[in-house]
Amino acid sequence: MSSASSKTTMQAIHIPKWLPQDTGYPSLKPTTQPVPSPSPTNLLIAITHSSLNHVDLLYSRGLHQNNASGLVKPPFNLGLEFSGVVAALPTDAKAASTCGFAVGDRVWGGCVGSFAEYASVPPSAVRKVPNGTSLLDAAGLGAGSPTVSYGALILCGGVKKGDLVLVHAAAGGLGAPAVQIAYAKGAKVIATVGSEEKAKVVRSEMGEMVLGVVNYEVEGWEKEVVKIAKKEGKEGVDLVYDTVGLVLSSIRCVRFDGAIVIAGFAGRKGKMETVAMNRILLKNVRVLGYRYGESGRRDPDHTAECWRGTEELLAKGQMKPLIYRVLHGLDSVGEGLQELYERKVWGKAVVEIRKEEDVLREVTAKPKL
Repeated sequence: MSSASSKTTMQAIHIPKWLPQDTGYPSLKPTTQPVPSPSPTNLLIAITHSSLNHVDLLYSRGLHQNNASGLVKPPFNLGLEFSGVVAALPTDAKAASTCGFAVGDRVWGGCVGSFAEYASVPPSAVRKVPNGTSLLDAAGLGAGSPTVSYGALILCGGVKKGDLVLVHAAAGGLGAPAVQIAYAKGAKVIATVGSEEKAKVVRSEMGEMVLGVVNYEVEGWEKEVVKIAKKEGKEGVDLVYDTVGLVLSSIRCVRFDGAIVIAGFAGRKGKMETVAMNRILLKNVRVLGYRYGESGRRDPDHTAECWRGTEELLAKGQMKPLIYRVLHGLDSVGEGLQELYERKVWGKAVVEIRKEEDVLREVTAKPKL
């Protein structure tokens, strides 16, 4: 057991009750909370970095489906994606010997509660950070982002070589890895964004990966997508990846018998989209809903395959982080979430909670006798 086990308190962004609608995200400040208790089955992770997600906005106010179902409810620590160092193994000897980790391992993963100095996480939700990848870059990729996009595009949507894929919010936390995944699988990609600034980011960072970048805030943008598709000899795109809430517009872009994959409870201004069924029928469109978390809870092999595919792309150098900004300290979480809410963020905003060298020194220190 590491010296981290002797610590009893930590700093965390704690949600004792839902954040009121009239209260801004900067009001979220770290408070003193107990370090998670030793677990027979879970790892204790000393967190160095955590990335911000749209889901964090919803979780804090109780607006996500997982809040409505009771899966995530107060009191809890906010945050979903992290990188850090293994501080303690499971207390059960068999679980510790078979978990595949050692104290001091550099890891990344996803769990509720990552805006904190420590988190208790099942080994299945954690992976070792690949050699040559920093903990900052691991958080910049976000363990729950490329895996979600891999599952949505490959396992749910069946994207293959030669497909023409429309990726909405291509500069976002889910969209950026989606572009890279589709391109790596041999598909051609059209990207959409919500601002000209984000269009510039996609063009500069993704270059040859995209055939074109279209601003979905410009009226009639769907015609531009169809125009690009026709240049590729197609009447429309084969598949749309929608994390925004653009199903009706996407139907105008997709070919007959094409597909739309919806992920992340996509909804603009907090409202899920309503679409008349005749729109779907006219083009014989398949509209597929994808829940990464629920798919994994029902079938652990699904999650394992998403990780396998993601790690394969990382090993081949076909995926890299897109980092908007690095914030420092848990005090900055509220500021970062406000920027995310105001749609200023592209890629990932990452919070450095503690320095990697400080955490490694702490968790590998020999206990005082």
